[in-house]
Amino acid sequence: MKVGKLDWDQLNQLIKNNRSVNRKDVRVKSGIGEDCSVINFGSLECVVSTDPITGAQKNIGKLAVHINCNDIASSGAEPVGILVTILAPESATLEEISEIMKEIDEETKKLNVEILGGHTEVTKAVNKIVVSCTAIGKIMSLKAVTTSGAKIGDDIIVTKSLCLEGTSILANEYSKRAAQVLSPKELLDAVNYIDLISVVQEGIEAGKIGANSMHDITEGGVLGALWEMAKASNTGFRVYEEKMPITDISRKLCVHFKIDPLKFISSGSMLITAENGEEFIKLLKAQGIKATIIGKITEGKGILVNKDRIQNEVCPPERDELFSV
Repeated sequence: MKVGKLDWDQLNQLIKNNRSVNRKDVRVKSGIGEDCSVINFGSLECVVSTDPITGAQKNIGKLAVHINCNDIASSGAEPVGILVTILAPESATLEEISEIMKEIDEETKKLNVEILGGHTEVTKAVNKIVVSCTAIGKIMSLKAVTTSGAKIGDDIIVTKSLCLEGTSILANEYSKRAAQVLSPKELLDAVNYIDLISVVQEGIEAGKIGANSMHDITEGGVLGALWEMAKASNTGFRVYEEKMPITDISRKLCVHFKIDPLKFISSGSMLITAENGEEFIKLLKAQGIKATIIGKITEGKGILVNKDRIQNEVCPPERDELFSV
């Protein structure tokens, strides 16, 4: 099998074949593109999500916290706590594990998220340290935003810039190659993109403003996230390559590493749909959040209009571009 997430057909079949229990108190259930499940507890709802870190070795504690808390924020909920599982190979040291936990502790302090528990184990089953977290959040009943809530006519919005996580990983893991096309300052800036990957603020604010749907842009990049959102919402979309917010640093690295930036892991940017995109962006800007309209939700297929005005249908996401480096 190929490295990376299972493709849509494989994953969809696994979900369909293994859902024997359907509880009424689980209001939002697992599904393609849904970042979280939502459990109703009366006046409050519990939002849960889980993800491992497999595409990076540096900053894995920081990434583990933010990737999972970002998923919680994609529902408009406040992250409350995380559970941490660390699987380490026999070659790992206690100092390495301690450093990862220190990183996790530092990032959770920034978000006011408590470490609720977890599991740490040395095992022959892995050849490098794997960190997986489960995040738990809370929100008022029936207020959670879903991936499947996009409506035809909605403006499609992305926050900050695309490719922030992927750019930081390239600058950290392949610094010598990155230095061939980036100045020392640009390389340092690229490394520091890791500090921009939280979308907790924009997720919570967008939920308050009235987003119809949200999706954290992770593996598969913005096109993968758009396809998942459209599939979950039973809609199409039309987006424009020229409107995609990508920094010059990210573009340089994508050209150098032969990566499609629109299919590149992009934690740090939230995908949002809303009825009045211009007004929505103004409200986000008032909270210090940069956002860009990249297209609209439509009927039919997902379409990317490139810079030459050629229209290309967007296919189901394959493995992330990061795994081809």
